[in-house]
Amino acid sequence: MTHTNRTPSSNATGAPLPVNAARRGFLQRTLAAAAAAPWAGGLSLGFYLPPAAADKLATDGPRTGAADINAWIRITTENQVVCEVARAEMGQGTSTSLPMMLAEELECRWEDVRMEFASVNEHLARNKVYVTFATGGSRGTRDSQLVMRKAGAAAREMLKAAASQRWGVPAADLSAKLGKISHAPSKRSATYGELAQAASTQMVPADLVLKSPEQWTIIGKPMRRFDLPAKSDGSAIYGTDVRLPGMLYAALAQCPVFGGSLVSVDTSAALKRRGIKKVVTRPDFVAVVADNWWRAQQALKSLKVVWDYKGAETLNDASIRSILETGIDEARSMRSDGDFEAAWAAATTPSDKGDKTLEADYFTPYLNHFTLEPQTCTALVKGENAEVWAPTQNAEATMAEAAKTLGVPLQNITVHRPYLGGGFGRRGGFQDYVRQAVQIAKEVPDTPVKLLWSREEDMQHDFYRPVALYRQRAVVDRTGKLSAWQARIASQSLLEKIRPSALKNGRDFQAAEAFHDMPYALPHLDVRHGICQINVPVGFWRSVFHSQNPFARECFLDEVLAAAGKDPLAGRLELLAPGSRDRKVLEVAAKEGNWGAKLAAGRFQGLAVQDAYGSFAACVVELSVDPKKAVTVHRVTVAVDPGHVANLDSARAQIEGNVIFALTTMFMSEINVQDGRVVQSNLQDYPLMQLRQTPRINAVLVPTGGDVWGGMGEPPYAPITPALANAIATATGIRLRRTPFSHDGFTLNDAG
Repeated sequence: MTHTNRTPSSNATGAPLPVNAARRGFLQRTLAAAAAAPWAGGLSLGFYLPPAAADKLATDGPRTGAADINAWIRITTENQVVCEVARAEMGQGTSTSLPMMLAEELECRWEDVRMEFASVNEHLARNKVYVTFATGGSRGTRDSQLVMRKAGAAAREMLKAAASQRWGVPAADLSAKLGKISHAPSKRSATYGELAQAASTQMVPADLVLKSPEQWTIIGKPMRRFDLPAKSDGSAIYGTDVRLPGMLYAALAQCPVFGGSLVSVDTSAALKRRGIKKVVTRPDFVAVVADNWWRAQQALKSLKVVWDYKGAETLNDASIRSILETGIDEARSMRSDGDFEAAWAAATTPSDKGDKTLEADYFTPYLNHFTLEPQTCTALVKGENAEVWAPTQNAEATMAEAAKTLGVPLQNITVHRPYLGGGFGRRGGFQDYVRQAVQIAKEVPDTPVKLLWSREEDMQHDFYRPVALYRQRAVVDRTGKLSAWQARIASQSLLEKIRPSALKNGRDFQAAEAFHDMPYALPHLDVRHGICQINVPVGFWRSVFHSQNPFARECFLDEVLAAAGKDPLAGRLELLAPGSRDRKVLEVAAKEGNWGAKLAAGRFQGLAVQDAYGSFAACVVELSVDPKKAVTVHRVTVAVDPGHVANLDSARAQIEGNVIFALTTMFMSEINVQDGRVVQSNLQDYPLMQLRQTPRINAVLVPTGGDVWGGMGEPPYAPITPALANAIATATGIRLRRTPFSHDGFTLNDAG
């Protein structure tokens, strides 16, 4: 099967829709974009043509039976509304939620809507009309919702303008509903499909009035996702599924020690094997190209490769810990309220009889993304041009990486977008797999080559979630109030590697999130962070530092509240501002999770709260622990306030997915380094949680509205690990201060 640039989906009922393959010519679009630019203004929707420019193309007519109302919307004569989606779909449901935004304002029937992935090549040719293709940081919906709603509203008004001209009546007398424009006085109506061609020539309205949340009929409802039917019946095309005529396959091996380079390779045995076409070498990898992937992978093992480790083979877990300790000592101030050192000194003087002091270290390890689909990319190089088929979180970055690799203009690269078999941050800012695929394909010109990493290669050459060390101290005064808190953090900096311009005077506030922006009110707060230089590649990982920092913060707070003799919920509420979103979502989670209720014998609870990416989330865990430290998680309640909910069904699924993701990492997952290389290689030493271990998940959404659109793909993760660790502490008296919990002998039982 060949994957093309446009990926048609199904409509809201799940029935397949015909592909309208021929749209207006790409050249026409490019010329029209230039003509449209002066009046498209700040909306940046790329509406095609003002009337004067449209006249030039009017003779083309509706050749394909469809009309492009603007860059985002195409309406067929059969009244089908096709929505262009720039963001990547990697299971989070963005390819449905964004069309929902458009359909809400367009006032069409949801069953008439379908989606296609927008072309990054058109995006480039038309002055970045789709704003961005980057999908990460839980921004897929929240950063595009306004653009999509305005696109729908503009198209609606253009359709009304077309009907107004046709019938000679004021547009103000017309109404739009369920895919029709109606004129009540004359009882006339026309479908969007009948008006689409004329609407495409209308001026874009300068002023748009969007519906209020009270008027929404689609947004916030549980809508069937466009991507699920194909993913359920196996017809969805992922990167691994791409098939092209005459395609070859590549398997590769990279230097096992980070930073090493290739010295030599003996290819004689490999080239004698059946089906082997070529061995490609670069300073950082060696690849075998064959007529199928298995042959390429087996031949790869027969290569005699010599690497130069450049002295990096001495790095191990112990030396990494030593670097973190130095980072703690050299940590720079991120926030300083009051005078922590004075409060600590006063509390620790021999004459003080009433204050309590606490100290604790927390630790979180490197983690692999473990995307279900290992890194893969198909490339076809023809002279100065190339096509790539890449499961990517950022098609613009894919295009840029391919162009940079070949040393050609961006316009010479065509990017096709199959589905992603998992992303979690791995396939966004880092496009190493694209670079490698293009480098290999360049050695086999005019022939498509699919590069597919092995699971072992994927495990040992990731951009890992950073390792982190937390050293915390606190003072509880004689009245039982938390009066002083210090958190010193040491970790690698993602921004230093990826966006150094985002550092503020050499400080990485992202790495200290959840601490420097702590919502708890107390007189003395000291937060510091030390950037550590470690020869392990790191990158964005689901919820980034919100996946680990809240563990240290919320668990240490439980220790403090226990020392003060306070209930974890009541103690937090005392520290949170009245009416704050943190407080509200925590109260909802406590209520829905039956906090404080009489539980079945042997069951215990823990809770935590944390904001991330514009959303606020709180979690209550109910569990039991047997004498052998086997933990049975009975119920996990997660409440999230994202401001607004796009697709209710997808939002709940995101909460459920985060619970499963978190349970896996807190009990089972870590990456260890020995002799400069990753120890883990596959599922036997990096296991995943089993279906039978999945607890009952209570997904609660409490949107507070306003102008806030928070994320859903990552925020639910933040409070889950600390809530569970706090529940284990209540059940056993053991404070877990590092993940995975297996270090303290705890295992995950089947759910009960």
